[in-house]
Amino acid sequence: MKEIKPYLKYCGAVSQEDVACIAQSQADAIGFIFAPSKRRVDPDQVKHWLSKVKCKKEIVGVFVNEKTPKVCEITNNLPLDIVQLHGDETPEVANDIKQQTKALVWKVFHHEPDVNDTLEHMTAFAPSVDGFLIDAKVKGMRGGSGTAFAWEAVPSYVQHAKQLGKTCTIAGGITPDTITDLLAFGPDAIDLSSGIEENGKKSSTKMKALEERMLNHVRISK
Repeated sequence: MKEIKPYLKYCGAVSQEDVACIAQSQADAIGFIFAPSKRRVDPDQVKHWLSKVKCKKEIVGVFVNEKTPKVCEITNNLPLDIVQLHGDETPEVANDIKQQTKALVWKVFHHEPDVNDTLEHMTAFAPSVDGFLIDAKVKGMRGGSGTAFAWEAVPSYVQHAKQLGKTCTIAGGITPDTITDLLAFGPDAIDLSSGIEENGKKSSTKMKALEERMLNHVRISK
């Protein structure tokens, strides 16, 4: 028997076309970025797109060091299922957002050369969040770099998150060409943005290629 399919999140939707593309995919979640980024979108735009496109995915909002009242306003207005904190937020901030919105809260950490540094951050935030997202560390970038970290560390992150009773999502450098390499390390959840894009737009062709390889890898054998 092969593994269960990882939770799949497609992030960085920037248009109604992107939303429609992801809505028809096998993703579990769609992500929108409300922070300085080439993929930044306005919450009102997102609300409009979601009113036009039937999208039965969990809705994720990505924030970087945003003021708590603003995060809560956007989360409750859209509404968001998951708040992803990608900045220098403290456990107290994460807990406040969780209490005021009732959304799930994920905290993003970057893979460090010493894995124990990241594991310690996870432990510190565990009482305040529902899950973690581990991304590559790229100077001057919070995320969306399209760069992978050393995936040999993935089992350590996944196991530690399980011990803490949390989910753990892996991001950075995942594409249809690299997905099989990553799946060998048993991630619970994966997050892609640039890896499913062509010319800055989400590509249904790339999504299908990735999903076929993922399902081929995790399908229960006869």
